Amino acid sequence: MSASSFASSASSDASTPVRSAAVVNVEIRALWTRAGGALSAAEQERYQRLLVEWAAAVRADVVEAA
Repeated sequence: MSASSFASSASSDASTPVRSAAVVNVEIRALWTRAGGALSAAEQERYQRLLVEWAAAVRADVVEAA
């Protein structure tokens, strides 16, 4: 599944609470640290989901600031 597919599926579920970008970023960094710089297929999928979540959190922060 592509990142754009994740984005559309993530944005369609308005009931899912959005974690802060900082919290998601910590999880992304921990994933890379545990993986030692090389992600398995499952870790790559998790990373893509985290990126989509991070982007949603950043967008929410921008809308809130406006």
